[in-house]
Amino acid sequence: MQTLEPAEQQARSTNIIPFIPEGDFYYTKGIEAYQNGKLEKAMKWLNKAIEMEPTEVIYHLQKSVIFTELGSFHKAIYILDDIIKEHDDNYPECFYMLAYNYSKLGYMHDAEKFANLYLKMEPKGDFYEQAQELLSYVEEEEEDDELWTTEEEDELIMFQESAFYHLEREEWQLALPILEEMMSLFPEHMLAKHEYAKALFFSGDQKQAVRMEEELLLTEHVSVYTHVNLAVFYHEVGNLDQRDEHLRLLRNIFPIHEEQHLRIACAFSMTGSYEEAVDRFLHLDKRRVKGHASYYKWFSLAAQKAGNGSYAEKLWKEGSRRFNHLSKDDFYWLS
Repeated sequence: MQTLEPAEQQARSTNIIPFIPEGDFYYTKGIEAYQNGKLEKAMKWLNKAIEMEPTEVIYHLQKSVIFTELGSFHKAIYILDDIIKEHDDNYPECFYMLAYNYSKLGYMHDAEKFANLYLKMEPKGDFYEQAQELLSYVEEEEEDDELWTTEEEDELIMFQESAFYHLEREEWQLALPILEEMMSLFPEHMLAKHEYAKALFFSGDQKQAVRMEEELLLTEHVSVYTHVNLAVFYHEVGNLDQRDEHLRLLRNIFPIHEEQHLRIACAFSMTGSYEEAVDRFLHLDKRRVKGHASYYKWFSLAAQKAGNGSYAEKLWKEGSRRFNHLSKDDFYWLS
């Protein structure tokens, strides 16, 4: 058997081409695992594909499909929202996929909106029949879901707007009686209870506020509002272990509605998790939250602490123009 001399060995080794897989290799492996029902393995391969080629939209789309299969509808929506924000309506299938995920979570109005958007963009698209079936299902659900009369809805909205006005201005004592009446008239409206606990805490009755949220946690294990309130409450009283436990849970929650998403972003900012706060704020649809003074206050803090002082000042100036009650005292970190 012929052996290579050292010099010949070295020359031969320099001609070796290393195998460096690109995204398509990992994506193909992921699809194979997905088709075989191995969803967790498929997710691992797709994450590798995205790591290699982070701008390849089809990889992210497939990842959202796996999240849907796993029942992680919030995470699927989070990915689809990002694709739409980045590429507008270049990927119309995203709109049908959003509709489907919203329907699985019970948000029929959103499901109907996105299904109709898909059909408008793709009247003969691949998901035409599925979108039509989804709309029929939504229509049946809405017929069975007449929970409030018009008068009750109007009265609830009036209370909500009054409470919101005082809460956003941190006028806790003025918000408390409104929220008490809301809880009396609408005992099933859980948000009023969470807002009451918040107003109670910042009015000085911290123990009662914490006790109230801990009791609500027993009946609402996945409540965004409970975890947000308790994370902030425990931060304020210096119980950092308990705070961190609720922040850990919030990191795995990706709400559908912007108002809930805003609450989480503000909570991260209020508790010193500035990088995470900025990431959450940037994923918000600003058109839906610019009516909240808290958006500008806590986003500007997070941006400043995360090292983007110029963007923080821009937010502060815009917030001050929109809300007369905001002052330089609300943006003390910029002085």
